[in-house]
Amino acid sequence: LAVEVYRDRLSMGRASAEKAAGEMRQLLSERDSINVVFAAAPSQNEFLEALMNAPDIDWQRVRAFHLDEYLGLPSDAPQRFAVFLDEHVFGKADFMEVHYLRGDADSPEEEARRYSGLLQKYPLDIAFVGVGENGHIAFNDPPVADFEDPHMVKIVTLDEKCRMQQVNDGCFPSIDRGPKEALTLTIPAVM
Repeated sequence: LAVEVYRDRLSMGRASAEKAAGEMRQLLSERDSINVVFAAAPSQNEFLEALMNAPDIDWQRVRAFHLDEYLGLPSDAPQRFAVFLDEHVFGKADFMEVHYLRGDADSPEEEARRYSGLLQKYPLDIAFVGVGENGHIAFNDPPVADFEDPHMVKIVTLDEKCRMQQVNDGCFPSIDRGPKEALTLTIPAVM
């Protein structure tokens, strides 16, 4: 594992975006389209801004997915990750397709099955994700993270440390005001 250290978030985000854009360009030189999943969190801001400004990426050949979504929030809630991604990614380029996880679906179980079907039809080529304060990847908190999970997408109960991170990030005023459940891509789906 190569570890790179940067002086600040801006330089780290720019360096990460430069490498990510290079990988995207390489894949797009080899195939007609690619499938990419994006994380939504304040920790991604510098990376996403630099990536969306990277030159020579044919976004019209990129099928976009989003990594995880809270359950129980209204569709227009500013804390929803779909809203974040619209502002920082999906609204900034003309993507081939954008596939959202619907945290406001009438049946989260059916939504997990629907999204799993999309991921099976369009396997991910690149996953742009972060690692949470408690080590979570997407909303796979340590108590439910399973590297051999049989599911592609599942409903999870959020760990208290994960929920507190959302408060610390300014997404919710207190832990009791934030959602307790979410839909998430599983570790095997991301990997």
